[in-house]
Amino acid sequence: MDNAKQHGWWFNQLFTNWKKFEVIYVTILILLQMVVYAIVPDSFIGMISGVGGVLCLVYGMKGRKISFIFGLIQCLAMTYVAWISHAYGSFAMDIIYVISQPIGWYMWGHDEATHSFKKNTRRWIFIGAFVAWAIGWVVLAALNGQLPYFDSVNFVVSIIAQLLYILKYKENWSLWIVVNIANVLYWGILTVQILIGATSIGTLGANLSQVALQAALLFNSIYANRVWARGEADNEGGAGK
Repeated sequence: MDNAKQHGWWFNQLFTNWKKFEVIYVTILILLQMVVYAIVPDSFIGMISGVGGVLCLVYGMKGRKISFIFGLIQCLAMTYVAWISHAYGSFAMDIIYVISQPIGWYMWGHDEATHSFKKNTRRWIFIGAFVAWAIGWVVLAALNGQLPYFDSVNFVVSIIAQLLYILKYKENWSLWIVVNIANVLYWGILTVQILIGATSIGTLGANLSQVALQAALLFNSIYANRVWARGEADNEGGAGK
């Protein structure tokens, strides 16, 4: 009997086949969320969103189905954070994320392999994402959302990235890198605005937790892009399925 069959599904999903580097960086990313909460403990929900987001994307990098459980936790918490911060694009996207988690859970249980688009198709997808971002910018600006040019990236580009992620296309990570960069800037600007008293919308702790989360997810997306490009992700919809 091989090692995968000696343990239950939960054990295999959570603990098997980790590289030393991955264990170290996941630990650092989770501790970063806790440190931010310790410094500004005004948003426990923000901290939960941060930890859940780290675990969701890290297990997603590993190609494991359990990522959608952590994704559901993160999205529910992030929906609240986005609402109190008037981040309407993020709020709408998080509602979609919540709905997409059970869909992703189902899809990853029925499609074992990762996929990749042809070069020409990939180019049109990225062009389409750019056009969608521009349209989203106009719409969110009309709704008086905060920083609509960044918020639109989080809204429309994230939809495309999430769809590709659910379908296990490797190109999803390239789009997530763009989304995470935009979100680091977005939440960073909102944090500075609260610090200088330019706005009273949202809380400092919630915004800081999102800066830390998006920085962590950016690092993970870059690493995951490499892992999936090399075909090193688990390709069985999660170990022990």
